[in-house]
Amino acid sequence: MKASEMREQSAEQLNEQLHGLLEEQFRLRTRKATGQLEQTHLLQANQRAIARIKTVLNEQSKKA
Repeated sequence: MKASEMREQSAEQLNEQLHGLLEEQFRLRTRKATGQLEQTHLLQANQRAIARIKTVLNEQSKKA
């Protein structure tokens, strides 16, 4: 999802998405540690999505 689309969502919705991405990141890291993760690019994509959400949340908190 693009940052412009995220800016239209509420902080509650973004926090729910962030929580889901953090859970997914944990699963991916566990799979990588056990050698079961073949698509390692998913880790980087997940991390970027987390950073994007945190950036939008920070922008929203500074506006308020």
